[in-house]
Amino acid sequence: QVQLVESGGGLVQAGDSLRLSCAASGRTSGIAAMAWFRQAPGKEREFVAVVSWSGNIKYYADSVKGRFTISRDNTKNTVYLQMNSLKPEDAAIYYCARSSSNNPSKRQYDYNYWGQGTQVTVSS
Repeated sequence: QVQLVESGGGLVQAGDSLRLSCAASGRTSGIAAMAWFRQAPGKEREFVAVVSWSGNIKYYADSVKGRFTISRDNTKNTVYLQMNSLKPEDAAIYYCARSSSNNPSKRQYDYNYWGQGTQVTVSS
C-alpha cells in the first residue's frame, strides 16, 4: 500500500501563489507517474497536471497551462504543484494521485492511490 498526504492548501486572493506538496509513504518503490486532480463544489473531479517518474514528461490541463508547474523529488517521495496567478475558478479540493505505471495519464481511472485532498480557496 501507498499512502499519500497533501499539504499546502489555504485561502489566498486572486493573483497570489500557493505550493502544494504530496508526500508518499509505504510501498513507494517502483516507477510511477504522479498527478494532481481537483474537484470544485458541484463539479466532477478533473485532471490538473501529471509528471513521469523521471520528471521529463509533464502534461497540464489547458486551464492551468502557463500558471501551474508540477515537479517531483524522488529522493523525498514528494510531488509538488506550484500554482501562480491563482484565479477564483481554481478553487477546489486538490488531490494527489499515484499511478500503477509510468504512463503519464490524464485519466483518473489510471491511478490507484489517492490522497485525502487539500482545500484551495481563492477570493476575488
